[in-house]
Amino acid sequence: MASPPQPPSAAWEFQLPLCPGDLLRSGGPASPRLLQPAQLPGALAAFGAAFGAQGPRAVLQHFDALSGLRLPLVSSHSNDLPSILDDPGLSSSDRLAYLNALKMNCYVLTRLVEAFEMESFKCDSVELSLGGRNKKGCTKRSGFSWEEERQPLIQLLTELLQLDLRRLWSGLVVEEEFVSLMTGICYRILENPTISHQKHRPTREAVIHLLAVTLMRYDHMLSATLKITQMLQHFEHVAPLFGEAVSLWATEYGMKSIVGEVLREIGQKCPENLARDISGAKGYAVFLTELAEQIPGMVLSNMSVLLHHLDGENYTMRNAILTAMAEILLQVLNGDQLEEAARSTRDQFLDTLQAHVCDVLGHVRSRVLQLFTRIVQRKALPLTRFHTVVCLAVGRLQDKSVMVVKNAVQLLAAFLSNNPFSCKISCSDLAEPLKKEMQKLHEMRDKHRAASAITPEEEWEAMQPELKATVQQLLHPLQGEEEREVEVEVEDTAQDTAERITQLLRKLNYKAAVCLTQEAMSCFQGIEPFISTSELKDDKEAIILDILKALYTEPLNDSGNTESEDLALEEQVASEMVKQEMLVQYLQDAYNFSVKIIEALNMVSRMMYKNSVSVVQEAIEFFVTVSQFGVPQAVLGVRRMLPLIWSKEPGIREAVLSAYRRLYLSPSGDSERVRAQNQVQSLSLLMVDASLGTIQCLEEIICEFVQKDEIKPSVIQLLWEQFTQKLECSSLERQAAIMLLGMMARGKPEIVGSNLDVLVTVGLDEKVHKDYRFAKEVCNAISKLPALGKNQAPFRLPQAHLLFECLSSAVSAGFAQPSTLWLPFMEAAVTLIYQLAEGPEEICAQILKDCSQKTLDGLLDLPGKGTSSIPGGTSALPTFLLTHLISLVGHVALQQVMYLEGAVSTELRRCRVLREEQEATKRAASSTKKQSNETTMEEDLGLVGASADDTEAELIRNICETELLDEKQLFCTFIPLVLKICNNPLVYSDPALSAAAALALGKFCMISAEFCDAQLRLLFTMLEKSSLPGVRSNLMIVAGDLAIRFPNLIEPWTPHLYARLRDPCHDVRQIAGLVMTHLILKDMVKVKGQVSEMATLLIDPEEEIVRLAQNFFSELSNKGNAIYNLLPDIISRLSDPDCGVAEESFRTIMRHLFSYITKDKQAESLVEKLCQRFRTAKTEHQFRDLSHCLTLLPLSDRGLHKMQENFDCFADKLQDPAVYSCFRATLSRLHRGGTKPETKVRTSEREISRPGRLGLTSTISDGWASHPSASPVGSQRRQPLRIANREVDSPFVTPPPRMTRYHRNASKHNPSRTPAVVFSSDEENSLEEDGKGTHPVHGFLKPVGCVCVRLSLFWTTL
Repeated sequence: MASPPQPPSAAWEFQLPLCPGDLLRSGGPASPRLLQPAQLPGALAAFGAAFGAQGPRAVLQHFDALSGLRLPLVSSHSNDLPSILDDPGLSSSDRLAYLNALKMNCYVLTRLVEAFEMESFKCDSVELSLGGRNKKGCTKRSGFSWEEERQPLIQLLTELLQLDLRRLWSGLVVEEEFVSLMTGICYRILENPTISHQKHRPTREAVIHLLAVTLMRYDHMLSATLKITQMLQHFEHVAPLFGEAVSLWATEYGMKSIVGEVLREIGQKCPENLARDISGAKGYAVFLTELAEQIPGMVLSNMSVLLHHLDGENYTMRNAILTAMAEILLQVLNGDQLEEAARSTRDQFLDTLQAHVCDVLGHVRSRVLQLFTRIVQRKALPLTRFHTVVCLAVGRLQDKSVMVVKNAVQLLAAFLSNNPFSCKISCSDLAEPLKKEMQKLHEMRDKHRAASAITPEEEWEAMQPELKATVQQLLHPLQGEEEREVEVEVEDTAQDTAERITQLLRKLNYKAAVCLTQEAMSCFQGIEPFISTSELKDDKEAIILDILKALYTEPLNDSGNTESEDLALEEQVASEMVKQEMLVQYLQDAYNFSVKIIEALNMVSRMMYKNSVSVVQEAIEFFVTVSQFGVPQAVLGVRRMLPLIWSKEPGIREAVLSAYRRLYLSPSGDSERVRAQNQVQSLSLLMVDASLGTIQCLEEIICEFVQKDEIKPSVIQLLWEQFTQKLECSSLERQAAIMLLGMMARGKPEIVGSNLDVLVTVGLDEKVHKDYRFAKEVCNAISKLPALGKNQAPFRLPQAHLLFECLSSAVSAGFAQPSTLWLPFMEAAVTLIYQLAEGPEEICAQILKDCSQKTLDGLLDLPGKGTSSIPGGTSALPTFLLTHLISLVGHVALQQVMYLEGAVSTELRRCRVLREEQEATKRAASSTKKQSNETTMEEDLGLVGASADDTEAELIRNICETELLDEKQLFCTFIPLVLKICNNPLVYSDPALSAAAALALGKFCMISAEFCDAQLRLLFTMLEKSSLPGVRSNLMIVAGDLAIRFPNLIEPWTPHLYARLRDPCHDVRQIAGLVMTHLILKDMVKVKGQVSEMATLLIDPEEEIVRLAQNFFSELSNKGNAIYNLLPDIISRLSDPDCGVAEESFRTIMRHLFSYITKDKQAESLVEKLCQRFRTAKTEHQFRDLSHCLTLLPLSDRGLHKMQENFDCFADKLQDPAVYSCFRATLSRLHRGGTKPETKVRTSEREISRPGRLGLTSTISDGWASHPSASPVGSQRRQPLRIANREVDSPFVTPPPRMTRYHRNASKHNPSRTPAVVFSSDEENSLEEDGKGTHPVHGFLKPVGCVCVRLSLFWTTL
């Protein structure tokens, strides 16, 4: 080995500089010279020669060249160091020389690493900005890749640090600067965001290993702790890396103390500072979460230093600590074999988690619910906590945060999937067993209590009188009585005999016990226990009683097993009681759990129509889970999700399809046949008591399944077998089968088309009158035959087809039968005839003639066949005959109109198109080019098709107007009868007849505009004054159809339509709400202030009507600024005392409507309009209503400015405490919200002072009293709800701003009128136009001396 070179000075030692500039300023022997670029080649050549001769120690003479070029030399140095460190004869000068060489080489290397890392970071930034286009040029230059060289370099440094370098420091501690130099490059590498990529995993592991060596060998604990916490605060990507590193150091390298040090350092951070340092708090939170997932046991030991962060404002830290608790519960404090201390800690953690379910921030509440979901899924929640956590989850279903609600639903679903009770959760199934077992437990407790409370001595005292009488009777029988002999046998021993006597006494068999005692006394004389202790030797009765008492009350001396048997019996009884208590507790917990789940069902079902897609999807998933656990109430939720199949959101529609696919298309069974039977049975259950809307939704779902071939042919085959009764089934199952076949036929019409003859012969045979409901479903199924193509001939069957013969005979035969089911069947049959028959009017005309003849024949029959009849001279006509006739005529008339405007018009258009195509073909072959160009121009302008369509439509319209109701037509014969019934409600008082006549009249009105105009007064008079809800409901539906067909005729009667929204019957209100919803959303009626009647439905007692109103305003909000434009009118009407809306109801309505005001411009405009409205308001109720509306607006800085500009409008109203509190609440919310800092400062400087406190009360009161229309406040009362709306509403006028005296005088000299601003639904959608006008205030605000004080006190501070 070559001798070490001498340093420039024997006592000189190289000091590691803090920065490169310190090398030039140090002035030491090894201080490098700053070489010029031209000097580098020579210096490098000299260093190359020295390196070949001396190795890495050449750095001592050539450090200036290396410090400028920065070349790595540690590899060679690391190879030489082991032999140097093992040399016992190493002199101090050689040690110092090698130490200097090591420091210099390592310094050069670290500077080189820092330079490359800086360059790599710049390249990564360029790559990110350029989208990766410059990646190749940045990462590799001149054949060198730093990413490839970085890992070997870190491994080389690790090998170097693993050597015993302390010998170079004379066996002392390695200086801290050197360790910091080596670890600094590790932290520098970790600062690069790309280090977290998967491709750099080897480099990360090498860095972690190097830091582990410094922790173990070089006392780097304190520095590492500070550096980790510092980097977590400033670099977001390092949190997962350090989580992995710390867990690895604690487990693989045994450095468990690093966990406590880092957690203690984080715990010492000030929560107030973390609330401001969002990025740092997030880094700490991610680190704690990662650490708790990997080493939860060590985190548990140091959890106490972190708990105070639960009270801090930063929610990410709270979430992280709560997550750590959950991980500890899952991995450490889980199981039934925990010690008492661990159990106590577990309970404390669970208490903390439960407390934060009600945290002030929704992010924390949501996270805690997620944690509980994991705990429940891993079955780590103790059974005693089930009920408490379930109650918390049910309570969070009403949370304002969407994410909280979503996670609450997920938690309840997890409870169901992992409940320890049973696979079927049903209150009805659990209530009876619970009651039975509780009764059994009470009996066991009473028996045990009685047995433990009565001693043998007390029992002896109770039985002694009867026993004494028995002894006397046996020893001294009465005269005339024959002595009854009791056969007893003495046992082999005295002990056995004594036990038998005791058993006889306990069984209350006193006579046998006394006789056996007498025998035993003679057989076992002088033997215990038959030796008497009584002093009366001659008194045989006393001796026997004494012996019996001893046997019953004292334990036998010779029976060693008796006491042990009694103890065993008591233990057995106690054990059985404990088992019974556990069983009762189990059933009680299961029952409570099922009750809470059912409570949650009602709440979750209401969430299906929330605006949040994720919440709706979770609600659907929850009901699927509940259904799988057999909860009976789940069927209601499963049905309620059906309308969501029409949702515009693809995610919701797919969720509904997936739910029904899992519930009804995945049956269990061993064979294909069994699975098909189970599937048919489950689908048939949905048809039971299903409404028309439910059936339509289910049809859409089944159609989707059929089109995707998800329903197997075996299921369809089984349905046909049920329909044809080849498979034995009930009438309901048969009806469900034909309904399902009809639904499937919508997706594949050939299902019905190929079996049309079977449907007719089986479903419409002579037994139709026995089940009209089944026959109606057969007609509906046949109606699913294939629709027409665009230019195809219509699918029609001849009039002589068996289908129409069966339908005609069935309708005619059932006409004379008093069946309520005949009407729906008749409507389905007539509709099917017009859909499929050629010349359907002829078939229906014949049916009408047959039924009319039967009606006339009924007049000749004797009266008394019906409970209600129509007077008709000497005879009486049964009411149902007239009802059937009028219903048949009305429906045929309506179908005739639809047939003309639908099928006939389509066929005319099809024939015209075919004719035009043929003529165009002929013209193309023979016409000239000029003619061809002219024709093309006409076609381009759309004149040919448009004029032809108008001609065809006019033809159909003329037929309806002039021919259908002509005196020569059949319909005209029935019109006088219908009008007579409608005009004489007292004579024709039958509800069914009146409803049928009203509906028939409405259908006749659909035919002709002239006839409709003539009968409108009668229609709306019946709509308003009829006492029958059925009549009003039918006429409301008719009015809606007429509004679409003849909108100009119905427009003057619109107020009467709105009036039905306040009908006393909830069915009429619901139908009116549905009709008005369609008319308003389709723009068929003009929306005026009367739309406030729709708003009153939001407070209707019926939940279905409330949901209808909510859906209406939700759809209306999608039509631009519709709700914004209508709000002033709605507020004006509902705040009017004459409207009859209570104050709390008004607030409920406004809360819902103002939720749709989300735009700042809308809010600002409404602020101004509401403030101006204070001047025209007359009562305190209106003041309060208006001020409450202001609190509902999402105010911004500009909104606050608008309120400030209009302060004079409401300043004198602030004396009302309710108004004052509303304005305070508005400004408080604005201060808490995200407003500008200067606005917050101004709003927090001073509070609002009420004018009454400044001596304004008397002045304002005088101004109020001087108003000509003023009245005492106490006399203002809310009026009851009115049936009809007012014809004329008071205008919603915007008064002018307050004028100064100068402007007031100027206005007198220049009298000019400007139009007042009126709030109405006709207001333009543009929010940029602000109306300006004047309106007299009638002295409402007199000039007050303290107005300036009031203004300065309230608004100048803001």
